[in-house]
Amino acid sequence: MLIRVRAASDPRPSEITPEPVYRDRRRFMMGAGALALTGAAGSVGLAPGRALAATADDYAALAGVVESPLSTDEDPNSFRQITTYNNFYEFGTGKEDPARFAGRLETSPWAITVDGACAKPGTLDAAALIADHRLEERIYRLRCVEAWSMVIPWVGIPLAAVLTPFEPTGSARYVAFETLEDPTQMPGQRSRVLDWPYREGLRLDEAMHPLTILAVGLYGRVLPNQNGAPVRLVVPWKYGFKSIKSIVRIRFTEEQPPTSWNMAQPSEYGFYANVNPTVDHPRWSQARERRIGEWGRRDTLMFNGYGEQVASLYSGMDLTTHF
Repeated sequence: MLIRVRAASDPRPSEITPEPVYRDRRRFMMGAGALALTGAAGSVGLAPGRALAATADDYAALAGVVESPLSTDEDPNSFRQITTYNNFYEFGTGKEDPARFAGRLETSPWAITVDGACAKPGTLDAAALIADHRLEERIYRLRCVEAWSMVIPWVGIPLAAVLTPFEPTGSARYVAFETLEDPTQMPGQRSRVLDWPYREGLRLDEAMHPLTILAVGLYGRVLPNQNGAPVRLVVPWKYGFKSIKSIVRIRFTEEQPPTSWNMAQPSEYGFYANVNPTVDHPRWSQARERRIGEWGRRDTLMFNGYGEQVASLYSGMDLTTHF
């Protein structure tokens, strides 16, 4: 019997490209190459090529930010780590692709349609949303399904405070979200890696939970394009792919809405996507994670460490089925 010993240079299972990404990689790289020729790298307000070396001081400060008691006491990752190691497939499947290619995204003006099962459908202006709401800094863990994690000082608004004025009706049981679809600004959408636009959803009680926020900044500064500007969702007890970026539509629904990764690979990505170290991804373990910037690995915490606050939302549910 031949036994293969894993070499230190071998890729970890968590670093293996997801199957649908692999299938479409060549097509995407052709599109990304064309984008690079146009000189469209960098972030809004930065010279081309500056995004990978930018500091927090390169972004405008947000006024009136207050500290939140809901923050973790863990040390946050650096601004550079947070802004140069991202999943944002609209701009590419590599971790640095969003910082390289998101600079052409125009984030002002920016409108978000809110409709569906609500008494007062309407439109949110992103700039007015930021100006009209109290902004809180919340230091949250972000855990990705690929077994890496970060601690990020988000600046955001409780989602409940944004949704309540639209008066969801009694039939509203879920909240659906959509990202902008514009391949001219988002070259990754020229590929078939996912069915665009990117879609996500929460149960209404999850959306209204105090931990759930719409993030509009980080480190006290406006949100960089590669991190989901101008408005993104942050749900800290779920895997990162639930935290949809660059939102243009929020819809109250009676039925569970379709979500992008669940549509792409339903056997691997469930609707709930709660961080659960006891349920492995079919191709790798979820029991351990690597904090970006650290060499070793640590145990993954149930609900990403927020179990005391959110476990009651799932009382009586089989989390191996509702994964």
